[in-house]
Amino acid sequence: MRLLVRPPLHDQLVVRAVLGSLAMVWLVLLGFDALLGFASELDDLGKGGYSVGHVVLYIVCTLPRRAYELFPTSALIGSLLGLGGLAATSELTALRAAGISRWRICVGAVVGLAAVTAVMMVNAETLGPKGEQTAEAISVSAKSTAIVVSQGSGLWARDGELFVNARAGAQRLRAGEQEVELADLRLFQFGPDGNLLALTRAAKAIYRQGHWTLRDVVRTDFGALALSEHKLASAEWKTSLSPQTVLASVQHPRYQSTAELRRNIDYMHANAVDAGSYENAYWARMFYPLNVLALCMAALPFAFGQLRSGGFGKRLFAGIVCGLTFFLLQRLAQNLSSIYRWPLWAAHIAPPLMVLAASQVYFRKRV
Repeated sequence: MRLLVRPPLHDQLVVRAVLGSLAMVWLVLLGFDALLGFASELDDLGKGGYSVGHVVLYIVCTLPRRAYELFPTSALIGSLLGLGGLAATSELTALRAAGISRWRICVGAVVGLAAVTAVMMVNAETLGPKGEQTAEAISVSAKSTAIVVSQGSGLWARDGELFVNARAGAQRLRAGEQEVELADLRLFQFGPDGNLLALTRAAKAIYRQGHWTLRDVVRTDFGALALSEHKLASAEWKTSLSPQTVLASVQHPRYQSTAELRRNIDYMHANAVDAGSYENAYWARMFYPLNVLALCMAALPFAFGQLRSGGFGKRLFAGIVCGLTFFLLQRLAQNLSSIYRWPLWAAHIAPPLMVLAASQVYFRKRV
């Protein structure tokens, strides 16, 4: 009894064509992205002990994250090139003449891409975040001896005898001014003899107009025989730590796992901290498979229609136009969401659903 059933030959033909083109496009885009990242990191050479070796390690560690981000675009262009190539050589026409419907041909392409999408979703929860955390730790530790990034507890920094721990950070434009915000802050004040003198906890620290301000502060002073606690709504924080250096040391929400994003969102909501960037990254992760499906379905009508004739350049141009249109549609939906206070999940699900609907209509009426 056979445990494995080989897929039909027409599915094998379609899957090989699509995945082969996908691999080629993916490799090229990943190479260009890595080279651009390498070139941008060269600007920081000489900061502290940051060397070319550190740059190479940094880029290698970020490759899983870069592969994840480039996969939707690669899948779109790969689908167009693969199916367009079959159409140009009349192989799709032969499949149709053999009685195989257009939708059945599309299923083979979608199933092959779905398998790779599943691998990318696992990558986004495992290799991607771990690699990004390792890369940031390498970069920050080499550039500054006062800052350390921990994979378990966020940012650790030293300012003299003061040790700073922040769970998350963000930068935003408010009232026309750049503002840096750190969440879940802990300040450990040690004496010259190494004894802990005070522990200050703050819901957030905000850098604006050249100075730091702590919000919802609880300060605990440790005396020889007793301790005392003081609570303040806000307090000024005098430190020599640069906000740009501190913010660069905090991992970007897009590079965190879904579980980490969910924990940070819950914490920020509980402490009345703006979690917009984390929620945006969270819903982008949730609807990632739908985005890939929408982009690939948008490419399929072209394979049966306009791409029967025309060469590589025409198919590549169509893929770039589709990708840019989808990207602009996503940005428009997210901007409208921030203006009109629509739910972020709606802003993320609307563009792929619109693309799928348009693809369905085009597929039925024009192909």
